[in-house]
Amino acid sequence: MSQQQLNRRPPRAGVPVRARRVSPPQRLVGWLGGFGAVAAAYTVFQALYGLLPGGLAGDSARYAIAAAGGLGTGVAVWLAAALVRSRQAEQAARARQSSPPATDPGRLTALISATYTTLTEELCTAVDPVTGARLTGWTHSLGEPGRVRPTATGTAYGLHLALDLGASDGRLSTGELVRTLWALRLPDGGWSARSQGTQARPEVTSLVLGALARAGADPDRVAAEADRCAAGFTRELDRQGYELTHVVTTVLRGMLRAAPDERDRLRTLRDILVAGAVTDPQRADHPRWGYRLAAPQGPPSALHTAQAVVALDRAARVLGEESDAARAAREGGVRWLLACPDTAHDGCLDLENLREEVRRPRADDPDRVEVLNVRHFTASWLIRALLTPGAREVARASGAERPRRDQLSGAAAAVWRGQTDGIWTWVRDDTGELRRPIWMTYQGLSALRAHALWMYEP
Repeated sequence: MSQQQLNRRPPRAGVPVRARRVSPPQRLVGWLGGFGAVAAAYTVFQALYGLLPGGLAGDSARYAIAAAGGLGTGVAVWLAAALVRSRQAEQAARARQSSPPATDPGRLTALISATYTTLTEELCTAVDPVTGARLTGWTHSLGEPGRVRPTATGTAYGLHLALDLGASDGRLSTGELVRTLWALRLPDGGWSARSQGTQARPEVTSLVLGALARAGADPDRVAAEADRCAAGFTRELDRQGYELTHVVTTVLRGMLRAAPDERDRLRTLRDILVAGAVTDPQRADHPRWGYRLAAPQGPPSALHTAQAVVALDRAARVLGEESDAARAAREGGVRWLLACPDTAHDGCLDLENLREEVRRPRADDPDRVEVLNVRHFTASWLIRALLTPGAREVARASGAERPRRDQLSGAAAAVWRGQTDGIWTWVRDDTGELRRPIWMTYQGLSALRAHALWMYEP
């Protein structure tokens, strides 16, 4: 049974700096440092002078002791205020460096260039020992020690990245990446992650098919694989995956790209997703999603609600129609996201990154469990959900355009903070080790790119 992990890791939160203004707390600290130290010293001096006994070696001794105490107190207050001022200045400088200022339009261009450079440097090649095919792509994480063989997951996300970057200097060939993904196809069809063995899994297969379809791969071959994937993704054959929001939304998004004409199957997946929504009394009874689609659905999750909104919005546009229940769930999910109770949207609880496990019986030994660890970059999903055409319509109709804009700006700032030189990192839960998963860089860059296009004004 799949379960949501509770050790959530939020992105670093920081107060956004606007136009380098001095905030009221900073002014107060400055006043304390300049005048508070003197006032504290004088107060301690007067108190000690009045409390010390008159017979203490005359007035000179009383003056000396009181003065020493007052001077020590004044120095301590001044040093404390200076330390606070220093920390505030350091935090403000760090925020200015990590948040893309509106006055520097070249920041995103430089980031994209850095991403492309690293992507080409980390490209690996290998020869399949069975087929002799040349494999060109990426491992799951950039720079994995001891791993040189491309994986289906890493190469699929890398292909998405290459298409987003649109680079044409010849260092990345989307044709080679497409050939590699076909070469990594399992003998019985489909694809799987490294930890899932040799049986195809629908979430990985849909990811690969979505990338292949987007790259313009042979549509007949893509459609045949999509048909095989959909036929194996039923409640009877994959109960564990069928009950997970992440798996169903991933399959639905991939099938919408790879097999848009499979309308009945697409409607079935859409309706399963809609049925998994639960009203939330904490947010005006708007529908939301948890990590499961069947009871118990789990706690409200901004991540899974955003994933559901993205999938349902795409389904409505591809199918050209939408049931009343699907529309209510999709629009309600947008309203639930817009009802975030926090005010600082660059570090609110709705942006917490999540990790979950997809557990299934192993194909070769049903008594043992196959575990796929899935990590989610929540802020990027929130941007994708709130930038859907449906979210724009809901915000305009309900007068929530300002909250939508504030949440998008906060989420974009959180996404930006997660990268260094165009590559995003994830801290491993068990060791604290920094990993550079290529999926995170794809999600982070695509979210920033979409946000920049939305913000563009000629």
